[in-house]
Amino acid sequence: MSEAQRQAVSPDAETDATGERHAEVAHMHPQEEHPQQAEMPFAIVQGAPVTQIPQDLYIPPDALEVFLEAFEGPLDLLLYLIKRQNLDILDIPIADITKQYMHYIDLMHGLRLELAGEYLLMAAVLAEIKSRMLLPRPPTEEGEEEDPRAELVRRLQEYERFKKAAADIEDMPRVGRDLYPVGTELAERKVLKLQPQVDLQELLLAFRDVMARVDMFSSHQVERETLSVRERMSQVLSRLSPGSFTPFATLFDPEEGRQGAVVTFLAVLELLKETLIDLVQNEPFAPIHVKAAGQG
Repeated sequence: MSEAQRQAVSPDAETDATGERHAEVAHMHPQEEHPQQAEMPFAIVQGAPVTQIPQDLYIPPDALEVFLEAFEGPLDLLLYLIKRQNLDILDIPIADITKQYMHYIDLMHGLRLELAGEYLLMAAVLAEIKSRMLLPRPPTEEGEEEDPRAELVRRLQEYERFKKAAADIEDMPRVGRDLYPVGTELAERKVLKLQPQVDLQELLLAFRDVMARVDMFSSHQVERETLSVRERMSQVLSRLSPGSFTPFATLFDPEEGRQGAVVTFLAVLELLKETLIDLVQNEPFAPIHVKAAGQG
């Protein structure tokens, strides 16, 4: 083969050789495939994942504002500001705390959150303490200057103790949240209860006790006597002679006993009520006489 023929053939030969070499390299070192993590959807709509925000979706400017901090009161807010900066509660930088507190109040106003009056009251207290810190303080009787922050520090310490106690109580095991009582339903079992045997000796002892109690009491039969107040009223009127005075004591019969005396006395009262008789007494403590009404 001539030189020209070798040059004409050599490019293809080189290409073939190169191709074979590439094939050999690919065969010797196959390309490793790495797993790729799929994009996480930010929403699931009707069971289908959504990974891109629609272009025609309108989001208001303040729609995604989230206010995560929530406090139970102004003291809780102040304690949060102090703890967040690792400040000493006994040496509060009142100017910085007041500035941060007012920033929080403005933030709540900006988010159109309703502010309780106690938050505004605490803001006024902080402003007062700040102004008192700037003014010269008169010495007390002991010669020491009174710290305007003392009352606020006392309230913060007291609130911190109560808050810690509440957290400790919350961490205690609670039935229904941390503890669940174990119970099981047992099948109802019917127990056959045998009645005790009573012999004749025990029965006689019981009867003896009954007879002893009977002997302790004595009774007699009381028969009711039929006495009528209306009939006794007629009897009293019949015993009054026209134009004469009848002694009050003679109207009662001792043989009738207490019941007869009571019935006669009630009859006299009824006759007086109906103005059918009159009672006459000549002088104090003198005998009482009865006469028919309308007679002299």
